[in-house]
Amino acid sequence: MRIISFSADGIQNAAGNGFYDWLNEQDADFICIQDLRCTEYDLRDDLYFPREYNAYFYDHVDGKSNGVAVYCRKLPKAIMTGLGFADFDMEGRYIQADYENLSVGCLLAPYAEPGNADQLARKTEFYGLLQNHLQKVRNKRREFIICGNWHLAHTAADVQDTERNSTVPGFLAEERQWMDELLDGGYVDAFREINSDRDEFSWWPDGEPGSNGWRTDFQIISKGLKYAVDYGAIYKARVFSSHAPVIMDYDIEV
Repeated sequence: MRIISFSADGIQNAAGNGFYDWLNEQDADFICIQDLRCTEYDLRDDLYFPREYNAYFYDHVDGKSNGVAVYCRKLPKAIMTGLGFADFDMEGRYIQADYENLSVGCLLAPYAEPGNADQLARKTEFYGLLQNHLQKVRNKRREFIICGNWHLAHTAADVQDTERNSTVPGFLAEERQWMDELLDGGYVDAFREINSDRDEFSWWPDGEPGSNGWRTDFQIISKGLKYAVDYGAIYKARVFSSHAPVIMDYDIEV
């Protein structure tokens, strides 16, 4: 089973850069896209609705920012939008496709600009709520794959310039500790199960790949799937946005 996760910086811009043409060659079972920056109803071209997929969107209430989507080759039993967080759910931050024993989620965490204390406090609040939610659902008899732009890098291996970014939101000590606690609580960073290289980045906030790379785009899986990870790669041969698609293969079926 192949899952592709991608943060688009606006899905229409990514499409103009050839993202959907590339997708047609990938034979993915799920495609999780974050940061759409438009509504489903803005997407008038059939390009955005490939025939072999069931496409589901969850828009920000303003229709201009955030937004997530999941494309499922196999029809899901249910689609869940939001996480039950009253102050965040209308921002189009989470959508989940449920199957018999597996859920595939698409997540866009809040972003905090350097020096913006209000944004950082809001991001921290979201992380606290998310951790509680993910620990609670671990009690369910199902496995989870949460794909997305988490807006944080976990370890020094995930940031190209650690000295420059040590005080930047996304690589703060408390954010890294949050990820430590999440992984200690029954989850796994799927990509790191098979790749420990220190130059594997998925986001370049300064522009095109080359400098100041971060790995902020994760597929976080429940621990029961740890040994099902077959393959992982960050696709960097073409640039579709400031983020690169993350491709993961799992030895499981839905």
